[in-house]
Amino acid sequence: MTLDENLVRAIQEDYEHAPIAAADRAMLDYVGRLTKDATTIGPADHETLRRHGFDDRAILQMTLIAAWFNYINRVADALGVGRDRTR
Repeated sequence: MTLDENLVRAIQEDYEHAPIAAADRAMLDYVGRLTKDATTIGPADHETLRRHGFDDRAILQMTLIAAWFNYINRVADALGVGRDRTR
């Protein structure tokens, strides 16, 4: 967490080039791939996260959190939550 608005903006615009730790970049790479196509995730990806200091519990937590946000956003999209109801 940060209150640095410039850092937040840099991460939102292009986290790959934002001034963040390698471990944070590895985590974002992982959850990005999970979001796009979870079937591409395998043991090598988990090993990469471990090399960056994440243990199995942290890997499980980041997987569950990313998957839950993906799920709940799809539910909200399907039900039109937050969209103009006149469509």
